[in-house]
Amino acid sequence: MAAYILKRILLMIPTLLGVLLITFVVIQFVPGGPVEQYIAESRRTQGAGDTSAYRGGQGVHPKRIEEIKKLYGFDKPAHERFFQMLGQYARFDLGKSFFQNKPVSQLIVEKLPVSISLGLWTFFISYLIAVPLGVAKAVRAGTRFDIVTTVAVLVGYAIPGFVLGLLLLVLFGGGLELFPLRGLTSPGWEQMGWGARIADYLWHITLPVTAMVLGSFAVTTMLTKNSFLEEIRKQYVLTARAKGLADRRVLWKHVFRNALIPILTGFPAAFIGAFFTGALLIETLFSLDGLGLLSYESIIRRDYPVVLGSLYVFTLIGLFTKLITDLSYVWVDPRVKFD
Repeated sequence: MAAYILKRILLMIPTLLGVLLITFVVIQFVPGGPVEQYIAESRRTQGAGDTSAYRGGQGVHPKRIEEIKKLYGFDKPAHERFFQMLGQYARFDLGKSFFQNKPVSQLIVEKLPVSISLGLWTFFISYLIAVPLGVAKAVRAGTRFDIVTTVAVLVGYAIPGFVLGLLLLVLFGGGLELFPLRGLTSPGWEQMGWGARIADYLWHITLPVTAMVLGSFAVTTMLTKNSFLEEIRKQYVLTARAKGLADRRVLWKHVFRNALIPILTGFPAAFIGAFFTGALLIETLFSLDGLGLLSYESIIRRDYPVVLGSLYVFTLIGLFTKLITDLSYVWVDPRVKFD
């Protein structure tokens, strides 16, 4: 086991380097970098400040351009900047944002609470619905209940989260005005009592979480159903029933424990994935200042330290989550051996 873990950790290094290298190379060919944006903004400012076509067409002095390149670190060759970035990342120094003048690590920490709120609620509500529904579908396989719930689950899965979020926002936010249109809390939230704070927070989080949950539990529901159906058809279940055990006792004492193995092993990936995936459009739609919105704005503004720094953190978390997921197979099912 120790040798397997060490091997997987060592394999993470080239994977991480490959992700960073590909992203860094792509960035070099993307037009409209921070220097170009500064030059364009300066020209617009000069053109607006002076009606003279001559002054407006002067642009930026070459010396000023060199100063800007030096400020952003673009005065060095690409390979030198890449290895300098790797050295910083090895010390977990993610650099400083070009436009927000804050360390990237600080920006990630500031935006994390919003993503954690969305992720935790989405994860727990999805599993609280999906697992019981999957068990009920397996027990009633082939019945009208199974068919109707399958259609409902697949329809919910087929509707994109942002489309559903937009529909909820228009219907319950703008139309009926039952829920707020934006933000995670109301103005003056800090001055409220604890009960009012909790109610206000739940009031704001209802629509975005609903939009994320309805499309996220379909896979878990069908996985639960298929796992239970597979276990129900095995020989030990037939033997237990032949001995006179009640169906409920066979289901919850024997089948349930074995059928949950593939579901439990998916917990780490689903738990982490709920924080960092799928929330970009929801955060943008409901004006929630989280990690998804931060990444989107950084890409639009060509804030390369934020783009690469957040990518580095997310990739690292994803690689370790994958390792934990694989190890959970052994922890949950002792029959699995990596050697």
